[in-house]
Amino acid sequence: MESFILPLFLLLIVLPLFLASRKQKKAMQEMQQLQGSLEVGDKVMTTSGLYATVADTSDDETIGLEVAPGVVTTWVRAAVRERVQPPAEASEATSESTDETVGLPETNGLASELADDKDGSDAEKATTSVGAKDGKKDD
Repeated sequence: MESFILPLFLLLIVLPLFLASRKQKKAMQEMQQLQGSLEVGDKVMTTSGLYATVADTSDDETIGLEVAPGVVTTWVRAAVRERVQPPAEASEATSESTDETVGLPETNGLASELADDKDGSDAEKATTSVGAKDGKKDD
């Protein structure tokens, strides 16, 4: 019985290390493949969070990124973290999965009541009802 404890203990230590190294190696290969496949016009995000458009790919180790119209900066290819969707594709994907109130915070109808009100009387009622929910009364 004791002869099985040592091999089992070693297996429990070595197996997670082996699996973690394989996962890291796979992620590194995917990153190198992405950085090698970049083309002019691709929208990318750098490791520092800068969004830019690829402007020059002539060098194997560096890449030109356009950060503003007419402003091209030189970066090491390894600084590119991911390729991002162009704004048109991103907005189409968002509009398909959401309703008309895209980007607005959830207000439970209070904002629409306040927007419909012209003289402010409904706004006063809404404020009173919100205070009443909290156990406070507005006088």
